[in-house]
Amino acid sequence: MSRRPNILIIMSDQHRWDCTGISEHYPVQTPHIDEIAKAGIWFNHAYTPLPVCGPSRQSFVCGRRPESFGGYWNDGISLPVPSLSVTDYSWARDLQAAGYATGYIGKWGGSSTADPTAFGYGSYINADREYGKFRADKYPELHYKSGYLGEADPVPLEDSTTHWLAGQSIDMLRELSESGGPWHVRINFNEPHPPCRPSEPFASMYVPQQVPMWGSFTESFVNKPYIQRQQLLNWGIEDMNWEDWAPTVARYYGAISQMDDAVGLIMKELARLGQDEETIVIYTSDHGDLCGGHRMMDKHYVMYDDVVKVPLAIRYPGVVQPGQICEAFVYNTLDLPPTLLQWLDLPIPEELHGRPLQPLLEGGQPEDWRVYAVSTYNGQQFGLYVQRMLRTAEWKYVWNPTDRDELYHMGNDPHELINRIDDPECQATLATLRQLLHAELKVVKDGIVRGSWLDAQLLENRKL
Repeated sequence: MSRRPNILIIMSDQHRWDCTGISEHYPVQTPHIDEIAKAGIWFNHAYTPLPVCGPSRQSFVCGRRPESFGGYWNDGISLPVPSLSVTDYSWARDLQAAGYATGYIGKWGGSSTADPTAFGYGSYINADREYGKFRADKYPELHYKSGYLGEADPVPLEDSTTHWLAGQSIDMLRELSESGGPWHVRINFNEPHPPCRPSEPFASMYVPQQVPMWGSFTESFVNKPYIQRQQLLNWGIEDMNWEDWAPTVARYYGAISQMDDAVGLIMKELARLGQDEETIVIYTSDHGDLCGGHRMMDKHYVMYDDVVKVPLAIRYPGVVQPGQICEAFVYNTLDLPPTLLQWLDLPIPEELHGRPLQPLLEGGQPEDWRVYAVSTYNGQQFGLYVQRMLRTAEWKYVWNPTDRDELYHMGNDPHELINRIDDPECQATLATLRQLLHAELKVVKDGIVRGSWLDAQLLENRKL
């Protein structure tokens, strides 16, 4: 290449990693996302550092864990909380300083005090505001009737949220590609965040009676933290069976496939512009979604893979060999910033919490690569509730300082139904996992272990 590559990042909202065709878990059709993965690399163990929209997206802006800058939960829902300020680091700013034309479109959440133009993006389309105006002007009589469980959207596909966003994105790609130099565009879909409202033909693409039950739907909540069963009451879904949930899951599938169709339009335009061979393309999501998994909804107060595991695909023609499936543990919002900086020969700040993915992208895995992932949670609209999770290939440990801990054998119990925290045969493993978690939290200076008040829970197993 005669110049630095372009960078196209497509980020969805609340897309489960197992609801992609390439994951081969559930019958969701995502041919265009699959093609990005097949043309490069797909990560089977990508995790978000915190499965809530705002903190995850702020983490992506600066490459650091949310707790390090006070991004504990979404601003404006619970108690007041800090977020990134214009004085905080942003890798997009480094790209802009290096001569990149930059643009941001769609959901933000990166700061409650400033928009993307303060963090290195030369142009910004506020899709929530602009699409809302577009829809109100064109369809003034149309109003949604259902709540979080969703419904079909009566507007035609070309005027839906996904395809309106694709059209705006295509315009931005055309504009920035005319700059003559490298560009970076970040496109952020609201889908498939509930309520899911797909338009036809995607609204009826999946028949509820043919949607397979989530593997975790048989959840009994036996030996589980109190807050999980309380969540059923919080949402008023305690009496819903699978027949009740299936239509919502079908709409979730439909919203994903509709978004994927919009991704296809964007990728087609990239090819038409003649820039697909010189563009790094990344697809990921801020976090997953329960959508009936464990009989719950949304993503709060749990560390199940339904919500902490995310889709991640990277395509870089001529650099990343096609057809790779990576089994290493990675973080999407933490590892992508140093990876991009390294590709562009730009300095990587020492304070970043991730590490470049280049060794994995080249088909190898360093001996010192991480063998676990750590995700966190701090509470939201239904009350504050601290959780810290450590996930290895075989085990998942969830530290709930104010409730019962959780321990799952991921090989024998992939849907995390049987909490083995009290199993006498697991106590040596549990002690090791607690020590590993404590050490990791100390390294990243997590405030929950800043004092010594809770150390004994992890280091001396002083936990009920």
